[in-house]
Amino acid sequence: MKNATSFSEAQPDREAQPAAKTLVVGEEDSGRLDAWLAAALEPDLSRSRLKALIEAGAVMVNGVAAKQAGHKIAPGDRIELTIPDPEDPEPIGEDIALEILYEDDDLIVINKQAGLVVHPGAGNWTGTLVNALIHHCGDSLSGIGGVRRPGIVHRLDRDTTGVMVVAKNDITHRHLAEQFADHGLTGPLERAYKAIVWGKPDGLKGTIDASLGRAKDRIRRAVRTDEGDDVRHAVTHYLVCERYQEKPDGSSAATLVECRLETGRTHQIRVHMAHIGHPLIGDLDYGAAFKTKANRLPDAVRDTVTGFTRQALHAFLLVIEHPITGETLRFEAPLPQDMEQLRLALANL
Repeated sequence: MKNATSFSEAQPDREAQPAAKTLVVGEEDSGRLDAWLAAALEPDLSRSRLKALIEAGAVMVNGVAAKQAGHKIAPGDRIELTIPDPEDPEPIGEDIALEILYEDDDLIVINKQAGLVVHPGAGNWTGTLVNALIHHCGDSLSGIGGVRRPGIVHRLDRDTTGVMVVAKNDITHRHLAEQFADHGLTGPLERAYKAIVWGKPDGLKGTIDASLGRAKDRIRRAVRTDEGDDVRHAVTHYLVCERYQEKPDGSSAATLVECRLETGRTHQIRVHMAHIGHPLIGDLDYGAAFKTKANRLPDAVRDTVTGFTRQALHAFLLVIEHPITGETLRFEAPLPQDMEQLRLALANL
């Protein structure tokens, strides 16, 4: 980035308005608003923090509030950024047990249990991973993710288990966020999941390339072919690990698959596997129509399957580059007990 000019920066007194910056895009600059601001303001504000500010209406381009982080800027554009004063943390620490796989001064890696929401939100203001982390880490957590998401750089659904990394300071948060945004294209990042799905996916491996966006209820996601603002490119690669109750006609009752993400979208694996006709066992959001398939199983297995009340999905592998030391760190977590019991019941058909 060249020739970005800062015109002003208002520093508030104790009762004044939040700090404000005014920048002008250089003669040779263009591109995305969030990326340009991140380069102009490094290391003060991360791209993820800037995106949040843009979406909150805190960034003006030529006097008009920017609506999207991807807003295209051009030479001479005048950018006005209002930076709210830091808020006191709203979540409080709670003594919730965590399975810690690794911890140092910069980050913590856990094996998340089923039923644990990652961060506070509507209907889940307490009892979350963030509450547990505040209790465990105290004031060391990074604040870049916002008051309710301190240190969080990626997330797992409430009922998805497995490996998660959390940043303890801003530098670590920023570098981890960049790794996850890159999806391993230029670094060592790897994310792999194991899922037990209904039926038998075609072949021993496959790729699902289908864009995702909000469904009608705005919580669920769906495969979308339009070009809506919320539609994002999504690619999942799957590998067949085990097939259960294979029949002479070539079908199977269920399959254990390994999934690797080329992108990281909300509910991506769950929606993609349902899209190809093989929803996850226990997933009532995307596989409710398959629930009756359990009635065709032997009694003992049927009881195990119907008693599995969450999506059968586990993040078993995470590989990252340590943001401070540069060391490649690899973390694995075996299938949790409930999912292993489900696998064994199906394997013994």
